[in-house]
Amino acid sequence: MSAESGPVIFIDDDEDVLRAATQMLKLASFSPSVFGSAEAALARIDGNFDGPVVSDIRMPGLNGLQLFERVKAIDPEIPVVLITGHADVELAVAAIQDGAYDFISKPYANDRLLVTLHRASEKRRLVLENRRLRDAVVRSAGDIPLIGEAPTMIRLRETLRQIADTDVDVLVEGETGTGKEVVADLLHRWSRRRTKPFVALNCGALPESVIDSELFGHEAGAFTGAQRRRTGRIEHSNGGTLFLDEIESMPPALQVKLLRVLETRQITPLGTNETRSIDLRVVSATKADLGDPAARGDFREDLYFRLNVVTLRIPPLRERREDIPMLFGHFLERASKRFSRPVPDISAGVRDRLVSHNWPGNVRELVHFADRVALGLERLGTPIASGRKEQAVSSLHLSEKVSLYEATIIRDALQECGGDVRRTIEVLGVPRKTFYDKLKRHGIDTADYRKTAIG
Repeated sequence: MSAESGPVIFIDDDEDVLRAATQMLKLASFSPSVFGSAEAALARIDGNFDGPVVSDIRMPGLNGLQLFERVKAIDPEIPVVLITGHADVELAVAAIQDGAYDFISKPYANDRLLVTLHRASEKRRLVLENRRLRDAVVRSAGDIPLIGEAPTMIRLRETLRQIADTDVDVLVEGETGTGKEVVADLLHRWSRRRTKPFVALNCGALPESVIDSELFGHEAGAFTGAQRRRTGRIEHSNGGTLFLDEIESMPPALQVKLLRVLETRQITPLGTNETRSIDLRVVSATKADLGDPAARGDFREDLYFRLNVVTLRIPPLRERREDIPMLFGHFLERASKRFSRPVPDISAGVRDRLVSHNWPGNVRELVHFADRVALGLERLGTPIASGRKEQAVSSLHLSEKVSLYEATIIRDALQECGGDVRRTIEVLGVPRKTFYDKLKRHGIDTADYRKTAIG
């Protein structure tokens, strides 16, 4: 078989068996990880593991059947192959009926095991590719599309089609809310990498103390608190696309490491000297003009030149005003469907606001305006009076009222803290992950509040 055979986890408490299995699997182009106990192997298995697991049934501590149950709880579609002695055949058959992939009786021929592992590896690859495709469909259903007939948008879509299936790295420039992640996602979905991961990381949303580990990963014991091996975002995007948003916010020390990754296509996770080759396309996004030394600040010039093999600029709404009514109509229909409301007529006042407003928040601000119009919280393009707003809110379902109230609290806290994420989280008293989940749900961009604080 080719090098596409992929990873295999092999578990046996006999060191001679492990040595022989390692040699056999490498000769068959697999990438084996061998363990002397089920407990050690479980620390390396998560829902993204892309190969089969082979385990002897009889082992001290956690046995093979107990391991199978643990793996099934992590992901029931990870193929588990059990190696069994004659006395354990009935147990193995029962495990097959419970979802194990196969069992092989001792003594076994290597060819028998390899045939099973090739089939199991192919099955696992198909499972993960189908999951990625389903995720892409879900993501695309919520996309802010690149709608528009302005010449700049027509050229942007044509350029995306031309470069999507190439492997060039791309730098996307655009103001907050213009749709930079949508462009990155389209580059991924329109390329042959679409069945592999699309991994997004906001460089401005993570503290400097953790972004190194997030990007490059670490081995167990690499630092205090690193109890398990963590696959970094760069390695996880192997075969797919890595999207680095707000790249201008990346700390200088990490810029040096990223530059080396871009030049060598290799990474060295924290806590190991092992160098791993990766195949990825990098799409980065920035609000700053990195080509201007004054705007670039402490962002490395050599990294800028390495990132911008191709540069795409997304125009702000004020530069394509002719597209605003079409975009608003699309978002209003989508919002009305989401809130189970009839699509309201666009009044002259709303139309005037669409034409006259400068839309500093760009497409994201337009989406929120459409949501408010669909909910009846805007009249004639201006916020409705206090009494009328209370009347409109009173007609909402409970879940809609709670959502509006929660979004208001978060926006007020961000305003109070000047867009400082750490302080905002402390004020709200919520876990960091919960905070970012809520930002995504309500379409809130912390950069808008940082800009307000500076300006």
